[in-house]
Amino acid sequence: MLHTIQSVQLKDNLTKTYPWTKSPLIVSAPMRVMTGPDLAVSVFRAGGLGFIGPGLTPSSTATDLSTTRTLLSPPSPTDPLPVGVGFQLWNGDLPTAVSAVSAHRPIAAWLFAPRDGQSEINTWASALRAASPATQIWLQVGTLAEALSAVSSPHPPDVLVVQGSEAGGHGRATDGVGFITLLPEIADAVRGSGIPLFAAGGVVDGRGVVAALGVGAAGVAMGTRFLAAREARIARGYQEEVVRAGEGGRNTVRTQLWNHLRGTYGWPAEWSPRGVVNKSWVEEQEGVGFEELKEKHDAVVKEGDKAWGPEGRTATYAGAGVGLVKGVQGAGEIVEEVRRDAVDILRELSRLY
Repeated sequence: MLHTIQSVQLKDNLTKTYPWTKSPLIVSAPMRVMTGPDLAVSVFRAGGLGFIGPGLTPSSTATDLSTTRTLLSPPSPTDPLPVGVGFQLWNGDLPTAVSAVSAHRPIAAWLFAPRDGQSEINTWASALRAASPATQIWLQVGTLAEALSAVSSPHPPDVLVVQGSEAGGHGRATDGVGFITLLPEIADAVRGSGIPLFAAGGVVDGRGVVAALGVGAAGVAMGTRFLAAREARIARGYQEEVVRAGEGGRNTVRTQLWNHLRGTYGWPAEWSPRGVVNKSWVEEQEGVGFEELKEKHDAVVKEGDKAWGPEGRTATYAGAGVGLVKGVQGAGEIVEEVRRDAVDILRELSRLY
């Protein structure tokens, strides 16, 4: 009962911080490049919290936040923006991030993937809070140890995003588990901290939201589902493959191969991306050498949308819940549909018990 009361109090605090949001709170995760101002604003208008992902360069963040302010047309240029922004720490640029946050005051900053652990997170959190006290710090974690380190640090986050191993994109390489067990263990360990937990990884529809709420989440963050949003900054071939793919437990894998084929190196060893199986991965398993795979990859990328799909060769980062994505919708429609389905399930359950 005490745990339930604390969960309700945390949700009430979130409503005060994000007064436009509706319950259950649906968050669009900050996927690099693919979640921009149009998507974040659509999620906001539907009563969710939209995050803008890191761009191609550190300076992209300021550009995207400026565009967001134009889309929203708030009464004052100093009002906090009702959207969040994500930062990938291992290759991020803190001075550039501080400048963008200071100028535009997004309501939240989502931090992820430090190279130097909690000390690097502390540096970022301290600097961003000094630049914009209205900006809450969201921290993505994938293990109990990460969560405990964050909560006991001199600069604890305002929100913990507990990412399960089902998640697409970059997650824990070897020591991740599903949020269904990870989140309640973290909830027990950090009880009394006042920090709400959000579930991420494999949540695609209302059923996933209900599961997350049942294990103590204050809300959910979805990434893969928003790859099929009309507002996503994504190639047509990529989006079509997200809709086509199924059986994510068998047809998605974690590997650095697609990073390296795209020329991306340097990720800390703790993280590895999940993506949809394609020709590059199949041939690597068959023993084809990297140089040959790279040559084939680069050739098909020049052909545009042919680069994706079962016979494609470039990355389709997506989570294990990709088989539940059935079509392309507006981001606001996604938020409203997922919320409505979750509420319907909760009402039905209340009648049964």
